[in-house]
Amino acid sequence: MAVLTQKGVTIRTGPMGGGGGGLCKIKGSSVFFVDTECPTHEMAVICANAVKEITNIDIIYLRPQIRQFLEENAVG
Repeated sequence: MAVLTQKGVTIRTGPMGGGGGGLCKIKGSSVFFVDTECPTHEMAVICANAVKEITNIDIIYLRPQIRQFLEENAVG
C-alpha cells in the first residue's frame, strides 16, 4: 500500500462485509478501501490491481517478491 500512498491515494480501512474494497475516485481524489473482513490473499490481489492501475510498475523499484506477486496476480 506504500506505492498507493506515495501516489497520493488515501487509504481507508473498515469492515465492509468481506467483499474486498478497492480503488475509486471521490470528488476527484483517489481512495483505496480496505475491507478488514476480506480474506488476506483476496485483499492483496485487490491491492495489486490498484497498484497496477495507478502506476506503471515497470518504471518504479519494487522488491522482487512484490513485483512477482503483482505480475502473477494483478489483472491488466
